[in-house]
Amino acid sequence: MDLVLARHLLRARDLADSGYSRPLDVAALAGRAHVSPTHFARSFKAAYGATPHQYLIARRMERAAFLLRETDRPVTEISLDVGFQSLGTFSTTFKRWLGVTPSAYRAGTEPLRVPSCVRMVVFEKRSGRTRS
Repeated sequence: MDLVLARHLLRARDLADSGYSRPLDVAALAGRAHVSPTHFARSFKAAYGATPHQYLIARRMERAAFLLRETDRPVTEISLDVGFQSLGTFSTTFKRWLGVTPSAYRAGTEPLRVPSCVRMVVFEKRSGRTRS
């Protein structure tokens, strides 16, 4: 990967990190990287080990988990704040990523203070991807 593309991918990743609460899609992220959506998706996955969508969802889940742990805000409000348009989609996605519903996570039925490096290893095992 050339240095210019790497810098553009980093800018797109920064947009996902800071703009996770806004409606972002591959086209918007590719625009930040100044490449086509197809080339962007392929290059992003090669660089970061996850598709742009998976990366964005991971950022949203991390922020949601933090807000559920550290605030008393309603789950619906948190789901909207992290970029979901539907509570049902948020709850389903949260359970798929963290293994419990948002309410159960908040209640502490299954404490999940797992470092992001451990979550990445779990993600790699689920996806069949291995570190080289």
